[in-house]
Amino acid sequence: MDRLIRATAADAQIRAFACVTKDTVEEARKRHGLSPVACAALGRLMSGAVMTGAMLKGEKDIVTMQLLGDGPLGKATVTADSRGRVKGYVDNPHVMLPPNSVGKLDVGGAVGHGYLQVIKDMGLKEPYSGQVLLQTGEIAEDLTYYFVTSEQIPSSVGLGVLMDKKDGSVKQSGGFIIQLMPFASEEVLSVLEENIKNLEPVTKMLDDNKTPEEILGCILKGFDIEFNDEMPVKFYCNCSKDRVKKALISVGKKELDDMIADKKPVNVNCHFCNTDYEFNIEELKDLRKKSSL
Repeated sequence: MDRLIRATAADAQIRAFACVTKDTVEEARKRHGLSPVACAALGRLMSGAVMTGAMLKGEKDIVTMQLLGDGPLGKATVTADSRGRVKGYVDNPHVMLPPNSVGKLDVGGAVGHGYLQVIKDMGLKEPYSGQVLLQTGEIAEDLTYYFVTSEQIPSSVGLGVLMDKKDGSVKQSGGFIIQLMPFASEEVLSVLEENIKNLEPVTKMLDDNKTPEEILGCILKGFDIEFNDEMPVKFYCNCSKDRVKKALISVGKKELDDMIADKKPVNVNCHFCNTDYEFNIEELKDLRKKSSL
């Protein structure tokens, strides 16, 4: 089961998150028909977003992350809430690239140069929005840079997606976020930096079937760790035919008249979960009656 854990260490000088998201990312792969490199990119972003969502306080709070790169992947968008539910898509799900210089999936090449944008909707008048230049396009380093630059929180982010070379499915997926609190001592920082420097790659730890607790145990070696809570992680989209109906009503009578005049059913696709909603002529006429414009 996909899940996420929250922990503190060193008398709350460190807060930590770790997750396994294999089934969640596999669901995204199947829904969107993702190529291996597109799946690795979207999967990393989904893991990062679901852990960032777990930092939010309110039940209705959501975080949206967008990779706005100039690479062949196009834009990648992921939304997560504070309850471990996440969804996402990329502009070009079928992008194919040769391996990078170390023989790995070339996520950085697929993403290209550009920006990482993080938008937090916490029920306030305006959502909080932060944007940073992409450092590598490999996502973990970019999210680390975002936390340090936009939120002034010293952080270390590790994200990984391992694809099964036999059938193209997701073999492992997950990651961690480690953050230092403002009152953290230099000694704590020194030990943590040494631990992270000697850490195995995230994909190696996941491939060894390490649990989120074991992953944090490796990163926080030498510290007292307190595991606070855990939550299930799943792919979830809140779209529905009723929500799409409301969107169609809002476009106005003229646009609905044009659709009806075409005498063809209208198909509306949800980008996040790739679900199609079809409306026949009679349904469109009914929506036109309900339109107030």
